This record gives sequence, structure tokens and C-alpha cells, in this order.
Amino acid sequence: MVEYQSLIDHLQARVSFSDEELNQFVSDFKITKIKKRQFIVQPDFIAKYRSYVVKGALRAYVVSDDGQEHTIAFAIEDWWISDYNSYIYQKPATMFVVALEDAVILQIDFKAETKLKKANPKFETFFRITAERTAASFQRRIIMNLTSSAEERFESFNAEFPLVVKRVPQYTLASYLGMTTEFLSKIRNKKVKNKN
Repeated sequence: MVEYQSLIDHLQARVSFSDEELNQFVSDFKITKIKKRQFIVQPDFIAKYRSYVVKGALRAYVVSDDGQEHTIAFAIEDWWISDYNSYIYQKPATMFVVALEDAVILQIDFKAETKLKKANPKFETFFRITAERTAASFQRRIIMNLTSSAEERFESFNAEFPLVVKRVPQYTLASYLGMTTEFLSKIRNKKVKNKN
């Protein structure tokens, strides 16, 4: 099925699988269509699934006691998303994960993933590679947030993920980069002026 092809390509780019192994891997995923503004993870409920984005854009965020939203992650095509702390430890979630656009995702539940890892070392390797890349990405982000100016954070993110910058609402990008929407607006306007 066409929905599974992008996941198959994603798997093959990281680990070499036989056709039989690929079929075994993807058979544990279910196709889910979600509407814009629909939640797939909410605080206090266990995140049942790890989700691979076939089409669309999603956002993971937390809400602080003062009602401020803080974006933790985005996911567009060929990316994964979940509340990983909740999913991996099977504990209640602390994050919201919501669709920013109508989306198609492939979801695997924790039990099926555990079974896959036991069934074949290659499956375990794939999930390890995914976890390592996610950890490295979070580390880069923490360091960037601690050592760079707001402008540098925007420039760096825009250079690496221009498609995300174009597609997500400005307030979500501002909260991800740790600045106000107004300040992000100023940075973007300055960039446009400098181009002209």
C-alpha cells in the first residue's frame, strides 16, 4: 500500500531488510487519518503509540502553570512523534501531541514494538538508531538554547528545517525557539529587509 512505502523507504535507508522482514515490520503498523487540531496524545493518559508521519504536520507541547504553551517537537513527513517518556515507560503523558494539518500517520503500539524487537535483532537495531538520533537532536537543541541568541536559534533552525518553518504557525515556532511571537516576527522582518 502507498501509505507504507514511505515507511519502507525510511527503514531501508537505515538498516538493510529483506522483503519478508519489511512485511513483518510494517504489518504491525496501523494507518490513522487525523484532522487538523485533533489530539493523538494528551496529558494524564498513557501514550499508546509511536507515530510515523506519512503526510501532514504535528506538534508536541506542554502547558506551564501560567498557561504558557511550550513546543517540544514538530513532526512532518518521514518523522516520528510521541510523548516518548510516556510511551517508553508506559506512564501517563505530560505532553499534548496535536495535528497542525490534516494528517496520515502510521502507528505502532508498545507491545507490538517490544515483540518486533525480540523477533529480530535488525528491528532492535532500527529502533536503537532512531532513539540515538532523537537523543542527539535533543542535545543539540538544549545546547543551542543555552548558548545562542534568539536570532541564531532561528537562523540555525531555518537553515536545517526550512520546510517546517514554512508550514507551522508562527506562535508554535516561537514557543519552540524560546521567544515571543512578536520577537520572531521582528527577526523574520529584518531578514526580509536584509534580502531586499
